[in-house]
Amino acid sequence: MPSEQANKPHAVCIPAPAQGHINPMLKVAKILHSKGFDITFINTEFNHRRLVKSLGSDALHGFPFFRFETIPDGLPPPENEDVTQDVAPTLKSLHETGLGPFKSILAKVSASYSPVTCIVADFLMGFTLPAAQELNIPGILFWTAGLGSLICYDQYPNLIEKGLMPLKDPSYLQNGYLDTTIDFIPTMSGIRLKDIPPFVRIIYPGDEFMVGFAATELARAKTASGIIFNTFDELDYDVLDMLSSMYPFCYAIGPLNLMENNIVDKSLASIKSNLWKEEHECLKWLNTKEPLSVIYVNFGSITVMTPQQLVEFCWGLAKSNHPFLWIIRPDLVISDSAMLPPEFLIETKGRGFLASWCPQEEVLSHPSIGGFLTHSGWNSTIESITNGVPMICWPFFADQQPNCWWSCNKWGVAMEIDNNVKSDEVLKLVIELMDGEKGNDMRKNVTNWKNKAHEACVYPSGSSMVNLGKFIHLLKTSPK
Repeated sequence: MPSEQANKPHAVCIPAPAQGHINPMLKVAKILHSKGFDITFINTEFNHRRLVKSLGSDALHGFPFFRFETIPDGLPPPENEDVTQDVAPTLKSLHETGLGPFKSILAKVSASYSPVTCIVADFLMGFTLPAAQELNIPGILFWTAGLGSLICYDQYPNLIEKGLMPLKDPSYLQNGYLDTTIDFIPTMSGIRLKDIPPFVRIIYPGDEFMVGFAATELARAKTASGIIFNTFDELDYDVLDMLSSMYPFCYAIGPLNLMENNIVDKSLASIKSNLWKEEHECLKWLNTKEPLSVIYVNFGSITVMTPQQLVEFCWGLAKSNHPFLWIIRPDLVISDSAMLPPEFLIETKGRGFLASWCPQEEVLSHPSIGGFLTHSGWNSTIESITNGVPMICWPFFADQQPNCWWSCNKWGVAMEIDNNVKSDEVLKLVIELMDGEKGNDMRKNVTNWKNKAHEACVYPSGSSMVNLGKFIHLLKTSPK
């Protein structure tokens, strides 16, 4: 191997196999590469095929000291190669079958390029930690979700012990029980049961895997060399203090979209991570709109809805009379294609733009965007904050419920829409967000957070820049 490569630290980065986890992990990999690291990035074979289909066969080759490898996920190939896999069975299979193939990749790239000196794995991919321990190298975990959800997962045993969860039957979803507030979750006093990640509700047989999985991974995380987060100290200071007392070496090194812009060499700009093909025509459409006039609608890569919920969103947006950019994945609607009412398309012609996927960071930074109707995934939440865009939140699962709660109740940058969505409520909230007094207050709050986020990413004294330096030092230190 060339002596230059042999002298580089070599980080292996492995995300959980979903779009919202691949995106931030690739940013971490690019940042480390720009700081002098040799990078091996490992996707599942299924997602690598999707990436190649989306970007083109040559998009992931030819970058010095930055390569892509794959491991199998252990599952039969799905019928549709253009959808997100079910979370629970995919994680279960990887944790049962993934360590062997992962160790084989480590041996292969160590022999072919340079010895692997550290591993950065998604928090959900903790099965990789034994490989780091065997090689006596740092094994870092990356929590890609909102920090409040990590506190909530840690409280699952408490919720079960107090008899608050699991739910006794499905009627509990309708009778107001989930509006019960609780005061024993650290840093989140007053949170409602409905704001807790919903895996613990367990009202159907077979749903128990994610609760046990959360407990296993939380315990395993305490054996990691450190944990990194896509946030900044001021936004999450109280949660970071709590987590620092529970886990080793916790570092907030975000927002990663800002850190990437400030650090990463432009030669890596063409390395993308979108599993769907982006439709850049929407940016040209946005160029024709007035500042702060467009509401951006995107429910992420996993959220699904019923055909009736789709119709309610349609008519709420139509009646608002505001221009909108709506991202509608082919698999957005449960057991159906995302068919929009023909009358809706006629009603909104000229002021609505529909796309199946888009370059979200460019959209959120566009001056015409005045608000974001979102599922409250963490990438969307932090990107919205860093661009000063207030939100309407319709959380679906996992960290999205606590992200919504924090956005509405702690940071003052969002309003929540009821899960049982109705067009009149969509209309009311869109009007308030775009034109109302509360919307104006939220815009002031989010602008304040935007400024603080940018300050955190300024070299050399911004808090995230300082934390990044500590993180890199940890990567270069033997765990002995």
